[in-house]
Amino acid sequence: MWYVIQVQGGREEAMAERVARVVPSDVLDEVFYPQYMTEIKLRGAWQQVQKPLFPGYLICITSDARAVQETLLKLGDFARVLKQGDEYVPLGREEVELISTFTRKGERCVPMSEGFKDGDRVVVCEGPLLGREGLIKDINRHKNTAYLEVDLCGRRVSARVGLAVLSKEQWAVKNRKRAIA
Repeated sequence: MWYVIQVQGGREEAMAERVARVVPSDVLDEVFYPQYMTEIKLRGAWQQVQKPLFPGYLICITSDARAVQETLLKLGDFARVLKQGDEYVPLGREEVELISTFTRKGERCVPMSEGFKDGDRVVVCEGPLLGREGLIKDINRHKNTAYLEVDLCGRRVSARVGLAVLSKEQWAVKNRKRAIA
C-alpha cells in the first residue's frame, strides 16, 4: 500500500534518504518524493531542473504503516504518516494510478509536457499531460508550469508539473525540425 509521510517543506530529499536508511527493508518497499521536470532561465539560457511535485510530502510503499510511524518517531525530526482518526489511510487507487502513470520505480520525476495555446485553451501535444488537460487548473507560462489539483489522502492538494506552452507557429516550426531530423 502507498502512504503519505508529511515532512518539513524543503527537506524532502534529506528525509527520504533518512527514512530509507532507518526503516527496516522488510517493512519498507520504497520511499520517494515525487518530482517534476521544468525549465528555468539562468544567465540567459534555459536549464532543466527538478522540483518537488508535492512539497512537504513523501510517498512510502509499505504493508505496515504503523511500523514506519514508530520508526519516524525515533528520528527526532518532524515526519508523520498521515492518518484520519486513528487509522493510517493509504492513497486511493486513482491517486496511485496518477503518480504511477507519471513516474515509475527508480525514476520518480514527472517529465515535462509540451503544448500550444489555442485561444483560451491549451492543447497538450506530448508528455504526461497529453489527454489529461482536464487536470490543469492554471498555467504560468513564464515558469513553464501547470497547476493541477489532486486529492492526496482526502486532502485537496495543488501540484505543479512542467509544461512548455508554445505559440501555434512555434509548435509547427518545432515539429517540422523534428520531421527533418
